[in-house]
Amino acid sequence: MMDINLHGLFYCCRAFGRAMLRQGKGSIVNVTSISGLISNVPQPQAAYNTSKAAAIQLTKSLAAEWAKRGVRVNAVSPSYIETDMTRGALEKRQDWVAVWQQFTPMIRVGQPTEVAGAVLFLASDAASFFTGSNLIVDGGYTCW
Repeated sequence: MMDINLHGLFYCCRAFGRAMLRQGKGSIVNVTSISGLISNVPQPQAAYNTSKAAAIQLTKSLAAEWAKRGVRVNAVSPSYIETDMTRGALEKRQDWVAVWQQFTPMIRVGQPTEVAGAVLFLASDAASFFTGSNLIVDGGYTCW
């Protein structure tokens, strides 16, 4: 879990960051998760939560270090999104889905296109004064 969600992210940021730092501009958008901000219920996933919390902190640290050199680093933290990763639970664990929807004011899981809009915004010049930010795309899950 840590190798993919944290170490992999670190190495990707380092590789792309080097090129962006050389050119004096760029924008990195990391995909983290609300799991880096909360403890999920009902499924146990301490390792996943820890890796995503570390990814959020990595985003903030790189943002602080690279801002003066023209590179912005932000994150998007989705909640439960209908993807290949969640499809198994969506199909087989209706008890989990009921809890997820209970805690989501919009009473549904999100769609990948809803996360894509946040990523597009952060990568664009419309977010030119954003760095170290973490946009939460969760249908209100973290409002509670």
